[in-house]
Amino acid sequence: VATINRMATAIGRNAAKPVLDVDGLATCSLNEDGGGAAAPEPTEVPPAGGDDSGADGGAAGGAPTVNCPEVAGELGAVPAQARAEIERNLALLNTQIAEANKRLISSQGEGGPAFIQNAILGPLADKRVATINRMATAIGRNAAKPVLDVDGLATCSLNENGGGEAAPEPTEVPAGNGAGNGNGAGGDDAAAGATPTVDCPDVTGLPAVPAQAAAEVTRNLELLDTQIAEANARIASSVGQGGPAFIQNAILGPLADKRTATLNRIETAIGRNAPKPEGLEKFATCSLNE
Repeated sequence: VATINRMATAIGRNAAKPVLDVDGLATCSLNEDGGGAAAPEPTEVPPAGGDDSGADGGAAGGAPTVNCPEVAGELGAVPAQARAEIERNLALLNTQIAEANKRLISSQGEGGPAFIQNAILGPLADKRVATINRMATAIGRNAAKPVLDVDGLATCSLNENGGGEAAPEPTEVPAGNGAGNGNGAGGDDAAAGATPTVDCPDVTGLPAVPAQAAAEVTRNLELLDTQIAEANARIASSVGQGGPAFIQNAILGPLADKRTATLNRIETAIGRNAPKPEGLEKFATCSLNE
């Protein structure tokens, strides 16, 4: 469903968005005893009629590179509690640019005149919007949330023939005003004594899971365990970092966001073929085992 919707959206950016029976196209059945496998989807898409005039940027000569606005300088003062998350997301912006540049090289000559915009720059902007919004949210948990021109910062252009590539985002964030002034008294929960671990509620009370949703529900339940393991590893590796609210803001808060998204996917998967369970978000919030 997600993949088909992305294709419809991509077409809709430059033409009438196709009206598809998404659920029908997304639903697969089984060929018994392994026979009669369907032919794979063709991956070479014929160009729209009369629309292939002109070469895509970078089709001749050196491959173009991505030129994106710098984000770090627009964030303002970063609270100490948010520094680790901001640095991770600034590094992610650089990774996204590197991936886009690699795709520009590997796809030279592909598609029509709008290929780079639709297949590379458009998806890159979507990723950057999500990353920039996460940074604004992280700062806003402990300080005034910055008001950013998210669309402007997310939109990248091309340096033709590989020239003039933008400098990478700095990933070392200087301490902001009031760094280390977390809410509450005393040191970080993990600053002294044994390292705490995450204590998350078990997901209970699920209705009977339809056979069509069993694999997806199982994957997402396993993902909840993976998220807990990652949070525990982060707690162990960050002992002594930040102020008294560091674990809440840098680990438990993001973990709750991830768990909410995963629990919502479980609800949606079940709801496609049975009554949709509601309220699984109550299992998203975790505490600490000291």
